Order: sequence, then structure tokens, then C-alpha cells
Amino acid sequence: MRIAERWTDRAAPVRPGEALDLERLGDYLAREHPALAGELTVEQFPSGYSNLTYLVGVRRDDGETREMVLRRPPFGSRVASAHDMGREYRILSALEGLYPKAPRPLFHCADAEVIGAPFYAMERRRGLILRGGSPDTAPDPEVMRRVGEAFVETLAELHAVDYEAAGLAELGRPRGYVRRQVEGWSERWRRARVDDVEPMETAAAWLNDSLSARSGFREAASLVHNDFKYDNLVLSAEDPGRVDAVLDWEMATLGDPLMDLGTALGYWTDPDDDPALLALSLSPTTWPGNPSRREIATRYLEATGSEARELVFFYVFGLFKIAVILQQIYYRYRQGLTADPRFARLDEGVEALARTAARAIETGRIDRLYAASP
Repeated sequence: MRIAERWTDRAAPVRPGEALDLERLGDYLAREHPALAGELTVEQFPSGYSNLTYLVGVRRDDGETREMVLRRPPFGSRVASAHDMGREYRILSALEGLYPKAPRPLFHCADAEVIGAPFYAMERRRGLILRGGSPDTAPDPEVMRRVGEAFVETLAELHAVDYEAAGLAELGRPRGYVRRQVEGWSERWRRARVDDVEPMETAAAWLNDSLSARSGFREAASLVHNDFKYDNLVLSAEDPGRVDAVLDWEMATLGDPLMDLGTALGYWTDPDDDPALLALSLSPTTWPGNPSRREIATRYLEATGSEARELVFFYVFGLFKIAVILQQIYYRYRQGLTADPRFARLDEGVEALARTAARAIETGRIDRLYAASP
């Protein structure tokens, strides 16, 4: 099947400047986790702009070869709270046995002397991951439709997790979550700003004004992923319409599930969106067969029984947050804290996201933004 050949998740050679110290890592494993000790090999999963993800192979003395996935913060990051390896490890540990789509964690190391930063390891989940690419490599439309439906079902399922039973009641503070998120991401934008981007200021002001001007925000609470998109889902190779795993829990917390939906919608581009936004290739959601952004929102609301409240607010927030994430990475690049060439033009992505947010505010819509009259 075409999808299995093209989208099987594979690691690649480690990028320059992001190598692991295998000697120190090997000594640590031999000392602290003998079952994972042996001759080490390492590759890197090449996608993603945040925490770095490696595939570590361990060839033991008995000839057995094991694999594990190792996660560490990006080089050059000075925001420890944004890359808390211990927190991500604790979330996965709590979900083990309760939410089978969360990978099983293996161990956490807080000692930055081992590889230069705290890190943790988890099991490898094999399968398919859909990332940006040309439509001629896309799954058949009927398969893509099933994948889109599974996307919504998995998000609704995640929000239904009993976080108290998982021991995650102290993970976050649901009351006031919406306000803290808007104010927090607005402050992150101010700290990472390099150039003036008027639509970002427009979006930030509108979001903050909305907190005071609108009283319809219900204090809903659930486990939220905060980075839910296609390339954080592992699909079954045998049945791509089934999600086998959800990856990248670094921003998970407790909060309003519609904020999570808003971020997912922010990544979900439609074919008639701004060409500059489409050029970002945030997620392969424009391929034939994909549900539209409006259909994703409608299906989610139906699956969860949620009220269709303030969808434009949550969508604009999602776009704004993604833009700030790109801006933070671009700021590190401009400061010389990372040399990854992928980051050199992220400012253009920030502008495209900000323009889309401003257009959503202007039209009062989450879809057909350039077909609708303001």
C-alpha cells in the first residue's frame, strides 16, 4: 500500500551540532539501567522544531538488540520550563495502563552532565506518521478521510481521560486556564519579538479584549495535549484509519478542551487558505479526502457534546500560539543559539499565521476566510 511505503516512521542521521555523547550515555546506562546497557547506535527523527528526538539502538552482550526513543531539550534553549523532561516523563508514567495510546516511559535522567541536558527514554511505537509532502505521495482520498475521522475521535477520546484516576489532578489549574493562556502567550510574544508584526498585535489585543468583553467562557476541564496534529499521531501500518499512539506530551496540562481544539484547528489548513500559510506545510490536511477545518470542529463538538461556543476565539488563539512558538524558535536562531537552517525564514510563517488570525477576526469565521465578505 502506497501509504505504508511512504509514511513509515524512520529515523535519519543525526543533524550536525545535535549529536549525543554515546560514551557518557553508555556509562550511565551501564550504571543505572543495566538491562539497557550495551553497544549503542543513534539516529535522529528529523522532524519537529522543539524537543529533540533520537532513536537509540542497544546491542547487548547476549546478542539481543533493543530500541528506545530518547528525548532531550533543543540545543540553545534557555527556557527550562518549556522543555521539562521530568514533567513529560511523569505524564507518560501516569497514563500507562489508563491511556494505551501514550507510549510507555522507560526512565528519566535529571543529570545534565550525562548528555548536556536532562532527558528521558520511552518505548518506540512503530507505525505511520503523516508529515508535509506533495499530494502525489498522499494516501488515497478514502484512506485520508478515515484518518481525518480518527484524528477527531482520538482528540475526543483524549479529552475524556479520567485525569484524577491517572493521578494527574495536580498537573494544572483548570480554573482561569483560558485567561492564563491568552495572557501567557501574549507575554511570550513580547519577549520573543524581533520585528514589528502588526497582525500579531491585532490578534493579541483582540484575544485579551475578548476575555473582558465576553462572559460566555465556561470553565471546562480535561487533560489537554496542547500540540495535537497529524505528525504527533502514529497510525497503524495495517489500518491507517486507526491511531496507535499520541506523541509529544511536553505541553500537556489540565484546561479547557476547546483550547486544545483551537490549537488543532490552527494547524489544520484548508486548500483555500492564504498561500503563504499553505507554504508553511503545518500539516498535510489539504490532501484530497481530508475533512475541512469546519468539519473537524463540527465532528469534535458532536463527539463530545460540547457547545459550539466562541469557535473563532479558540481558532484565533490556536493561530496566535503557533505563531509565538515559531517566533520563539526564530528568536533563538537570530540570537545565534541554534544554527539549524530550517529556522532562518520562520518569521515569514509568523506573519502568515498572524494574517490568518486577523482575517478570522475580521470575518468572524474559521473557514472560507477569503471567500467570505467581512
